Amino acid sequence: MSKYAIGVDYGTESGRAVLVRLADGEEIADHVTPYRHGVIDEKLPDTGLKLEYDWALQHPNDYMEVLEQSVPAVVRASGIDPADIIGFGIDFTACTMLPIDEEGRPLCFLPAYKANPHSWVKLWKHHAAQDEANEINRIAAERGEAFLARYGGKISSEWMIAKGWQILNEAPEIYEAADKFVEATDWVIGQLTGNIVRNSCTAGYKAIWHKRDGYPGKPFFKALDPRLEQLTETKLRGDVQPLGTKAGGLTPEMAARIGLAPGTAVAVGNVDAHAAVPAVGVVTPGKLVMAMGTSICHMLLGTAEKEVEGMCGVVEDGIIPGYFGYEAGQSAVGDIFAWFVDEAVPAYVAEAAKTEGVGVHDWLERKASELKPGESGVLALDWWNGNRSVLVDTDLTGVFVGLTLLTKPQDMYRALLEATAFGTRKIVEAFQGSGVEVNELYACGGLPQKNRLLMQIYADVTNREIKIAASKQTPALGAAMFGAVAAGSAKGGYDNIVEAAARMGRVREETFKPIPANVAVYDRLYAEYNALHDYFGRGANDVMKRLKAIKEAASTRE
Repeated sequence: MSKYAIGVDYGTESGRAVLVRLADGEEIADHVTPYRHGVIDEKLPDTGLKLEYDWALQHPNDYMEVLEQSVPAVVRASGIDPADIIGFGIDFTACTMLPIDEEGRPLCFLPAYKANPHSWVKLWKHHAAQDEANEINRIAAERGEAFLARYGGKISSEWMIAKGWQILNEAPEIYEAADKFVEATDWVIGQLTGNIVRNSCTAGYKAIWHKRDGYPGKPFFKALDPRLEQLTETKLRGDVQPLGTKAGGLTPEMAARIGLAPGTAVAVGNVDAHAAVPAVGVVTPGKLVMAMGTSICHMLLGTAEKEVEGMCGVVEDGIIPGYFGYEAGQSAVGDIFAWFVDEAVPAYVAEAAKTEGVGVHDWLERKASELKPGESGVLALDWWNGNRSVLVDTDLTGVFVGLTLLTKPQDMYRALLEATAFGTRKIVEAFQGSGVEVNELYACGGLPQKNRLLMQIYADVTNREIKIAASKQTPALGAAMFGAVAAGSAKGGYDNIVEAAARMGRVREETFKPIPANVAVYDRLYAEYNALHDYFGRGANDVMKRLKAIKEAASTRE
């Protein structure tokens, strides 16, 4: 009798569930539930309170709706007996954190706090804690804190400590009311099992936790702010469990709500990009996995702990047990292309696409593919949402160079595709230069499924062959695989993720190979990208930050 697992992937705009056969990784059914409240970045629900610049929140009820809608949907579509679904796993964009009370309730659910934006979920791309991040980095560098090198020399404003400190600085009443700060992935696991368990992936990459050393010591937190001295023993307390660990069984109440059997094994939470790595069959070093969507996470395995400029972190057992897992990333990729289509494309493009019966993205991709590399004379920097790697600076912004009165939308669109590829090459070179080998590239997520031109550009810019995930829901597949590991072989699952990846991880037969003539042109364009990257990104010209300061001052002026 075949056994199955369900994986749920929580993204930026929606959550999706996939039901997978464990014998071969075949995806039997999938279902997507858009978040009812989307990304909350302008005003709070109900109260209408206007949010400040760089805020990005979410509603915890949206996460529960994904479970209540998508999980029953895949069970119905498959016709499979819930008794044969033995494992359940989830992954999340991260760091996505929220304050909860002693009963595990988000503070934004409580009438006393729901009008305070700090009581809500802070999404990964909440960048309003940059001031706190700057201080964390300054003080850590002054004190010679060893952990800083493990994060490429900078702790991001996107991560747990900066966000928690922002709450303390701006809403101390919320800080005091919070029993804990938890990752959204851990909170959802708590709703499923009745047991909130911290997972080693988000703790390691997003909360400065180390397998051997634990969190930074009290003296460091006291140096940041005396009120933070007990942070890890209070707001971040709780056991940290390795990936694939069984967090518990599905409670009878949740089983009834989502249509599964009580006691179904539930794995500890995971991060979306990290879960995708075994889903493409990668369980050994030298293979860079790019989870490509609104942003890109770059995941890589190594045999030793190396210092790499601007990496998001290196965590022992952080992706695959037995290896050091490296993460880097770009803060906006698909989001940039969406911005261009939504905000910068002239009406005639939309009309032409409608006349031809295609989407605007498809129309632009076709027109851009008719251009040779370098033909447009346009170059861009990919910083529409700041820079995650290698500069780790959310105050950087986007750039176009080379625009003329003859520039067409497809010229700009292609320049944006190329800019994101140059950003990936910068990350690859940072790893290579620090002794972490990158020999092969793998791509998964929504973009590789939709945009062939983009993948060819990435192959040409990096001068590496790119293999594409067979699954359209790769993180969800990986989450299901970890669910199978949580169940274990005795129940029909697997005893470790390497065994699961050997049977369930899949890539397409078709690959994207670099075209030598294109590689040569892109080498020249990349040199120009590099010059702009360092000029604007390393302090020679801080015009982006000055403009941002002027903007913020203007927006707050009476």
